[in-house]
Amino acid sequence: MKRLLFIPLIIICLAVLSFQDARQINFKIQGEAQGTTYQISYYHDKEQVTKYQIDSILEVIDQSMSLYRPNSLISEINRSKKGVILDSHFLYVMKHAFKINEDTDGAFDVTVEPLLSAWGFSSTKTETLPSKETIAELLPLVGMDKIAIKGKRLKKKHPDVSINVNGIAQGYTVDVLANFLKSQNISSFFIELGGEIKAEGRKPDGSQFTIGVEGPVNSSGRVSIKHLAYLNNKAITTSGGYNQFIEKDGKKYIHILDPKTGFPVESDILSVTILADDAITADGYDNAVMAMGMSHAMEFLQQRPAIDGYIVYQRPDGTVLDTMTNGFKTIIKN
Repeated sequence: MKRLLFIPLIIICLAVLSFQDARQINFKIQGEAQGTTYQISYYHDKEQVTKYQIDSILEVIDQSMSLYRPNSLISEINRSKKGVILDSHFLYVMKHAFKINEDTDGAFDVTVEPLLSAWGFSSTKTETLPSKETIAELLPLVGMDKIAIKGKRLKKKHPDVSINVNGIAQGYTVDVLANFLKSQNISSFFIELGGEIKAEGRKPDGSQFTIGVEGPVNSSGRVSIKHLAYLNNKAITTSGGYNQFIEKDGKKYIHILDPKTGFPVESDILSVTILADDAITADGYDNAVMAMGMSHAMEFLQQRPAIDGYIVYQRPDGTVLDTMTNGFKTIIKN
């Protein structure tokens, strides 16, 4: 009798859980921040998070790391001659920046701001390309050996070093928003900020969050969606030269610079999509992997179990192909 009663009890419990899931409502928040747009979708039986709360978090991070704000912390750092005390946001980002810089042999470098400004890829815009002489003058200011973290202080070893954390800050912001949602007892959500994405949990009907993964440019010159992927408790970011570039005398220069030469990267990789547990990691590696070129990129990814990647690349004959790591294949929707 106990076993016979136990089975109906399981059915009743499952029915109650299904009813609770059915009561969950899809709440959506969207807006603008960090020079781009954001959207958040989460499920709960009542509104747990408001747009005001999200915008307040984004405001604090912008006040820390936005180059477009003259009174931001990063602007203060770049004006200073010796360095300044960092807030918790900036300190966390810089510690990750040093790790990724070391792991990528300097391909990821937050001190490239003088070069980015010279090329017009930062808050400073220009109509002319920098000369070789200008780049040669700026290169001594570039390199993360020119800065150090001592406690909470960022110290400059050269007074004219300046920093740009745009290559990692949006990923970090996505993680901050994800942690905030979880602190509000939200276990099912999707966050997108400027193309950087993180999703956790499942929808009330049990389905997973699905995203489109960009493939090669199609015949009309637009980026196409090549794959659909499930995203559960993972973050994904993409770097490519499709949209961020300048064109001069018929030649395109992408926004990713080689810190060693000072010039935009000329890579056979057209775009890189990185999958990781957190968005700060994915965001920090995507530009660096793109700069490596196919000769090194796949080997680099396969040696690092914490990250996986999908790469669109061009062969010498002009053929455009794509490839992915085994870990990335596990999220592709068949």
